Amino acid sequence: MMSRLEVCVDSVESALAAQEGGADRLEVCANLIIGGTTPGVSQFRQIRKACEIELNVLIRPRFGDFLYTEAEFRMMQEDIRMFRELGADGVVAGCLKADGRLDGKRIEELRKCAGDLTFTLHRAFDVCRDSYEALEEAVCLGIDTILTSGQASACTKGAEVLKKLVAQAEERIEILVGGGVNAEVIRRIRETAKASSFHMSGKKVTDSGMTYRKQGVHMGLLGLSEYDILRTDKEEIEKARRAIDEKL
Repeated sequence: MMSRLEVCVDSVESALAAQEGGADRLEVCANLIIGGTTPGVSQFRQIRKACEIELNVLIRPRFGDFLYTEAEFRMMQEDIRMFRELGADGVVAGCLKADGRLDGKRIEELRKCAGDLTFTLHRAFDVCRDSYEALEEAVCLGIDTILTSGQASACTKGAEVLKKLVAQAEERIEILVGGGVNAEVIRRIRETAKASSFHMSGKKVTDSGMTYRKQGVHMGLLGLSEYDILRTDKEEIEKARRAIDEKL
């Protein structure tokens, strides 16, 4: 299976930096600081206009678990159909049952909504009950890619599971390694897990241009300054690109 570098972005600026740094594909989302949610239409359109590489869209209606209400699931179906019409190349989604297994029925319905778009099962896979069982079910559902850290907080900690998943996949489905990925990690996981596709954000904190800064008022997450802006760092993507392209 060919190597791939996918970068998750939640702004036009990050998308351009990722493309210029050598990304093969982007995962477009909003609110990356909380793991990502479904992006806005105008955001996607601007990134589609600015970037020539493949764009996958994250379909995640909210932060939190992957057990969705009927209303949330209808939103996911509608969003997939909408982004398909807007020119997405693929979608990134997933649903679980309360018992921790993949919700195959719902995923199958989402897959139908996606039509000829590629379909990535996102890191709901990393909190499911049995990753090896879930891989086989994903293959049967026609999923193209599984994004995973090896059911760990970071892919370096899930390296042994990743190795088993890559071997089990037997090129029937792409194993896209995510969770703490950078150039150094890519070199390590390529060697230990025999993985070839990687997912990263390459983000760094940039300082706001605001000169007046009101103190003591928080708009979102406590402990996170409103004047810290996260953007993809082109140099980090370039380093990752070189790491993937190195001969083993």
